[in-house]
Amino acid sequence: MFGLLAWSLLCLMPGIASSFPDDAPKVELALYYESLCPDCQLFIRQQLYPTYLKVSDIINLTLVPYGNAEERKIGDKWVFQCQHGPKECEGNLIETCAISLLKDISASLPFVYCFEKNIEGSEEPTTVAQSCAKSLKIDYDSIEACVSGPLGNELEHKMAAMTDALEPQHQYVPWVTVNGKHTEKIQNMAQRNLLKLVCEYYTGPKPKDCEKQEFGRCYKKVFPLIELKKALRVAAPVSELH
Repeated sequence: MFGLLAWSLLCLMPGIASSFPDDAPKVELALYYESLCPDCQLFIRQQLYPTYLKVSDIINLTLVPYGNAEERKIGDKWVFQCQHGPKECEGNLIETCAISLLKDISASLPFVYCFEKNIEGSEEPTTVAQSCAKSLKIDYDSIEACVSGPLGNELEHKMAAMTDALEPQHQYVPWVTVNGKHTEKIQNMAQRNLLKLVCEYYTGPKPKDCEKQEFGRCYKKVFPLIELKKALRVAAPVSELH
């Protein structure tokens, strides 16, 4: 009897049911990008960061700043060549070190967002990074030591290895994977509406921001009879009204 009563209460009060712990796995979202790519900057600013702020509880986010770069080993050091030049390699390295040292993506993503938002039009990645670290109250000295030392070099090599291990191999950046998979359908939806994509892939109870999603559809408007008559009068030729 008690069990039946409890079940009835849950049915009548969905708010109670939704407050119970949810065992649904988080959506594994990964972004492969490079720091000075304009399309990557746009994606981070307009899709990734706003989506994470809304539904971070259902996302396990991985950032891989390497992109279309190439690497080769000279002696005991990895040397990187980046699509947008040495400044991009520096930006990639700064972000890689920040991601590694800050550990928590909720701390490193705001730094990456700030960097990508402000690097456009700037000549010096270090200056932008220092400014972002200061505004976010992040110790930049440790990031700088990582960038200039063997730790940063090895960390960036790991980003290269993660990128090279993609199947299928990436053909462009930004390159998005969801739960380890990449398709053109996933990519196109991610760049149009990442929030919608994440919400669709999440199998647990949807967060409120998922429920607020609006789809691009023009629905029929049902006119009340009086409004319909008015519309017909306006549309009718003057001769028909007499």
